[in-house]
Amino acid sequence: MDYKIRIISEGEAGLLKDFLYEAIFVPEGVPAPPKSIINQPELQVYIADFGKKKDDIGLVAEVDKKIVGAVWVRIMNDYGHIDNNTPSFAISLYRDYRGFGIGTSLMKKMLRILKDRGYKQASLAVQKVNYAVRMYQKTGFEIVDENEEEYIMLCRL
Repeated sequence: MDYKIRIISEGEAGLLKDFLYEAIFVPEGVPAPPKSIINQPELQVYIADFGKKKDDIGLVAEVDKKIVGAVWVRIMNDYGHIDNNTPSFAISLYRDYRGFGIGTSLMKKMLRILKDRGYKQASLAVQKVNYAVRMYQKTGFEIVDENEEEYIMLCRL
């Protein structure tokens, strides 16, 4: 599948609402939560006023000029928070575009950007049963902590 990865433009930050919802892992056989779930404060930290902080960086993936995925980072007190110098990742793709390597490409490009900007590490939280755990490990993330449901993963840059 042909795709292009580029920096998210200022006018596209509103798309992160859709991608935040898509990022919610829903195990097979479990009904998806309502879209209003993204209004909860613990999820709003990922997107509220995105682009206004110096550590906010976002990339999008396009197929035929349609945005089909996004990865974004910011330093925030989220599920994967390590410290106030470590950006946390959020990533998602629309379902029809998963499994083509787009997510891996988004991750790798963001990790290069973070390294070029002088960050030492990046983090994320992922549910243990999420198939994306393997992709995160392939891109350099290691499990550094866990609770009953999630792994906290760290990538040293």
